Amino acid sequence: MALDHFRRDHPNFPEYAIPPQSYRDNTANGLTKCIVDYIRYNGGQAERVATIGMPEQRGGRIVWRKSNTTKGSADISATIAGRSVKIEVKIGLDHQSEAQRRYQASIERAGGLYFVAKDFTTFVEWYSEKFNRDCYGKS
Repeated sequence: MALDHFRRDHPNFPEYAIPPQSYRDNTANGLTKCIVDYIRYNGGQAERVATIGMPEQRGGRIVWRKSNTTKGSADISATIAGRSVKIEVKIGLDHQSEAQRRYQASIERAGGLYFVAKDFTTFVEWYSEKFNRDCYGKS
C-alpha cells in the first residue's frame, strides 16, 4: 500500500529510486506509524497526538513541562468515513490508565469510536469490520 501511495503521489519518480518503506508493529512508535499510514492510504485522515509535554530549561537543568492535551488522550486521532476515531496504542504488558478509560468513555458517549491497538493485524480486522472494507480499503 505504501508503495502504491508513493507512486500515485510521485508518478514521474523513477522506479529504481523509490525509497523502501519498512513497517514494524512491535514497538509503540512502529505500530502508531503503521496505523496512521494505513488510515491515510485508505482515504481517511489520521495524526499522532503528542501527549508527552515539552522539555524546558530551568536554571542548569531540563524539566518536562506538562502537555496541554486532555488527560488520557489517545495516541492517534482520526476521521474515517466521517466518523471521529481515537486509537490508543498499547504494546506488550502496557495497559490503559484510569484517565485513558475515562477518556474512552467520553469519546464513546459522544458517538465516536475508540480502539485499543495491540498489534497491526487486530487493528486491520477491527477497521475492516467497522468500516465494511477489506484490508485494501475497498468496500
